[in-house]
Amino acid sequence: MFGAFERKVAFRYLRARKGERFVSVIAGFSLVGIALGVATLIIVMSVMNGFRQELLGRILGLNGHLGIHAASGGPGGGLRDYDDIAERVRRLAGVASATPIVEGQVLLTSEAGGATGGLARGIRPEDLRARPLLAGNIRAGTLDAFQGEDAILIGTRLAQKLGVRLGDKVTLVSPQGRATVIGTVPRLRAYTVVAMFEAGMNEYDSSYVFLPLPAAQIYFQMRDAASQIEVFVHDPDNVRAVSREIAQALSPTPVRVLDWQAANSSFFAAVQVERNVMFLILTLIIIVAAFNIVSSLIMLVKDKGRDIAILRTMGATSGAVMRIFLLCGTSIGVLGTAIGFALGLVFCLNIEHIRQFLQSLTGTQLFSPEVYFLTRLPAVVDPGEVTQVVLMGLGLSLLATLYPSWRAARTDPVEALRNE
Repeated sequence: MFGAFERKVAFRYLRARKGERFVSVIAGFSLVGIALGVATLIIVMSVMNGFRQELLGRILGLNGHLGIHAASGGPGGGLRDYDDIAERVRRLAGVASATPIVEGQVLLTSEAGGATGGLARGIRPEDLRARPLLAGNIRAGTLDAFQGEDAILIGTRLAQKLGVRLGDKVTLVSPQGRATVIGTVPRLRAYTVVAMFEAGMNEYDSSYVFLPLPAAQIYFQMRDAASQIEVFVHDPDNVRAVSREIAQALSPTPVRVLDWQAANSSFFAAVQVERNVMFLILTLIIIVAAFNIVSSLIMLVKDKGRDIAILRTMGATSGAVMRIFLLCGTSIGVLGTAIGFALGLVFCLNIEHIRQFLQSLTGTQLFSPEVYFLTRLPAVVDPGEVTQVVLMGLGLSLLATLYPSWRAARTDPVEALRNE
């Protein structure tokens, strides 16, 4: 497409010479702008992908893909035949596991004086060990002691809030009290901390506690019932179809089936909207850099008007002149996009190390877990999105060179030499 003559002239024009520094500086800013725009888009899109994937994995890893609840709410509205229902659900195609759960909101206090709200969940020890997000992230103690009516498993951040360690007592206070002759009094029960977990999501590590299922049934006064049955499916994206199959299989048993897409739809919709807005905003960086290419090439064409006239009189066609300036502009765009591509990938692959370095350098905590839910900054590079960003950078760079190149090709040699 480009001959040796055109390449030689184009690259000579791109090299700064005496009296042409200003045009070269603008071209340099254009290159830096495109590189930063491409790199920033790749980084932000990768972080948003990682953020969504981490949240989805941790939410579903602890809460299940769907829950089966009793149709009636309130006290005594739990699932009575929970083991029979769980067994019927496990036999369905697409279902990985079904686990009876007892849960309720509680106030957690300790002898050290700490107090905070939390969610207590009752689960069988064997079911707890089958959950890698918990069983694989035990930071203190062992799950072998998770049995009986006195054991409790808590998160590491919750332990810090309450000021407790292994073997200490944690008291659960239920807002649903028991009726006595002197009125309703809260239910209190002290449990021994036998292990601590760190799921990696601040909400869970700082507010979730786990009890053996029989102990939770006694505490929440649900001796023969479960609050819900948590179901994990093989394909979380196909959870709606599995939900319909479960509802049909359990009919006419009065149950409600709530899947993760319905329970977290607003949250993940907000993440998607934020991701799209960030993409549009950061695309403006590349567009501004493309306008810089336009301005630098227009100034270059004006500055090289005499050279263009001489080339035309020596036999160069208007097409050759147009290709020379097309090559000038696209060289800036291609080089800037390549630098941005490499910079973005290197940043994404080392983003957590960079975060730790900046934290140690500034002495401040970047991306606080209390705000962003995660204890580490994730980045998942999507090859399709990276290709889209690179093609957009190259496309905008090429479009930016068309008008200045066309203007250079239409330069009248006689008028150009006369103006000189």
